[in-house]
Amino acid sequence: MVLTGSNQLSKGVALPPTDPGGANAAALPISNSQVPKHEQLRAIILNLAKSEFGPGARLPSERALMDAYGVSRITVRAAIGRLVTEGHLVRVPAKGTFVSDSAVQSTLHLASFTQEMEGQGHTPSTVVLTAESTTAPADTAAALGLAPGTDAIHLRRLRLADGRPVSVDDAWYHPQHASGLLEIDLTGSVYKALAAEFGHEIDRARQTVRAEGAPADVGVLLGTGTGAPVLFFDRTSYSGDLAIEHSRSWYRSDRYSLSMEVRL
Repeated sequence: MVLTGSNQLSKGVALPPTDPGGANAAALPISNSQVPKHEQLRAIILNLAKSEFGPGARLPSERALMDAYGVSRITVRAAIGRLVTEGHLVRVPAKGTFVSDSAVQSTLHLASFTQEMEGQGHTPSTVVLTAESTTAPADTAAALGLAPGTDAIHLRRLRLADGRPVSVDDAWYHPQHASGLLEIDLTGSVYKALAAEFGHEIDRARQTVRAEGAPADVGVLLGTGTGAPVLFFDRTSYSGDLAIEHSRSWYRSDRYSLSMEVRL
């Protein structure tokens, strides 16, 4: 990207160069029309974020945007605020506003991480962190219908999309219904393996989702740092009436979002 004149920034990214007449060459000028100026500016910034700046780049300052497009600070803040709400930009206190990573957009449905990523055109990969048979926590034993103190299969994995961390999954499996799970390749879809190898297709689940701060170990694995906002999932998955899996997952909220359709 070429830096010219007053569009050059000492830090972060620069606005595209201007022509001799002062009109921004990268976007249509903002005009007085039926489309509010903040909506026009929002479209311009979004186009720049996708075509010029790229994920992780710092947005030019409010003053630079005001000068480049001849708009007020209120207009700039309204446009940026909308893009932050939509997930295209991320505000970092005392540092600035940055172009966010492209989020994985998930509809609320039952699917494995691998199936979900492949269905959206991403390349999934997995790092197996823990694979063992050990005493299940009390809440997991209750969820799987096991007696307290019973061993279960514990699988903890870091899940990535296109090589970038998306979630940490900490899952427990019923020792009888998933016997032999530790003997297969655990970097792929466990749901597929449960159906193909053990005859238990996951066909329903009970799940809660909430926002929380990333625990220290999760923050390290996801690259967010401790306390960063993440989406926390607690799920018990079933094959018919059999409870097969109890899992807890932490997803980067800047790389994963949920959408759903609600009807009467």
